[in-house]
Amino acid sequence: MAVIATLALILAAVFVVCCGLLAAFIGSLLYMVVLNHRLRAKGLEREEDLLATPLPADSQLPHVVVQIPSFNEGPVLRRGVEASARLDWPRDKLHIQLLDDSTDKTAEIAREVTAELRAKGFDVVALQRTDRSGFKGGALHEAMQQTSHNYFAVFDVDYVPPEDFLRRCMRVFVAEPKTAFVQARFDFLNPHENALTEMQMVTLDAHLGIEQATRYWAGHPLPFNGTCGIWQREAIEAGGGWKGDTVTEDLDLTYRGWVKGWRSVFLVSVSVPGELPADMKTWLRQQQRWQDGFRHVGLRMVPEILKSRSITPSAKLAALLHLCMALNQPVLLVGVVSGLLAGLLAPSLAPLLFKLFLLTVVWVVVCAATFLRAGHNFIRDGEMPPGRFAVVLLRFVGGQVGMVVRSLFVHLRKALSRPKPIVFDRTPKKGG
Repeated sequence: MAVIATLALILAAVFVVCCGLLAAFIGSLLYMVVLNHRLRAKGLEREEDLLATPLPADSQLPHVVVQIPSFNEGPVLRRGVEASARLDWPRDKLHIQLLDDSTDKTAEIAREVTAELRAKGFDVVALQRTDRSGFKGGALHEAMQQTSHNYFAVFDVDYVPPEDFLRRCMRVFVAEPKTAFVQARFDFLNPHENALTEMQMVTLDAHLGIEQATRYWAGHPLPFNGTCGIWQREAIEAGGGWKGDTVTEDLDLTYRGWVKGWRSVFLVSVSVPGELPADMKTWLRQQQRWQDGFRHVGLRMVPEILKSRSITPSAKLAALLHLCMALNQPVLLVGVVSGLLAGLLAPSLAPLLFKLFLLTVVWVVVCAATFLRAGHNFIRDGEMPPGRFAVVLLRFVGGQVGMVVRSLFVHLRKALSRPKPIVFDRTPKKGG
């Protein structure tokens, strides 16, 4: 009995630690809201100044390479490439690379749209690989070797950049030449298609308007979002180049460049619309890929961040907390299992553990609701009524539960099977 009691106490202690970690992780979002309000006025004023920076005459503008990664994206490929061709930039200095790894009819569409645009005088090339080595990161790396130009605008194929995108974003490099990349805020083509896309809109508005904006304003690490941004070659090379050994090549390069001293700019007022996943299965797969990618990058970069002498302690803490956010799911799983086992082994502990669990849930919901509402109010000016927002919040909580359940089965399947190489699980789009 003594052994059982000791085991129950150990499990209860693990449960308490997991609750504390979850409270800290989610509490950081509440801190972001507070910090956002403190820094917003100066941040937006600084952004306005950057976007008012005069561009040189067209004859003095730099060459820009637009890179559009694609894999079996048939329904949306033409729209994305043609939108890039409409960008307002001197035609002799605008170069479009369609990075097409497709294995279906998309490959033929890529060749067709490339030929059509070339016939109209655009410098467009379809770089079609026979294998997907390195996935998106590998495609970006190989394409960069095909040109000597210094600026690379990256758009996922389902995004539709506005015509003035380059005219606005390139001003940042004029004002601050040592900027690694400029990240625009992505917007949405189908935010009200269904309940899932509406929930994603609110969630991503908070991520971009509160988290991303605050990271930039506060000098914290600013992750590249994989699309709707412009990199300069020197920063890519300083970070070791694009790599395909993680499923989040954007986050990976961001941190490799960040530890070398490269910093980036986030623009709230420049938006690029794209398509949101409209079915639960696709969305869950996307979220799982992002979670896995955070863990891959965390394992690689945490030691580098800790041993760096050039990064301040506060910046290190911000970076570590950001990378550790991907531990939410495993910490929750460990905590729930530990609490249940502790309650079964020592029923007298069950009421206390249950109260702590409820307190943690309330704290998580309050922080999440505050974070999401603040982001929505900032980006959409509170267009969603409180009652409707409450429904979206319930959908968000349900989505998080679905992610945890899926993650549990994914990790169990991995534990019971042979290790498999990293596979980039793309997010399919419907177009329209």
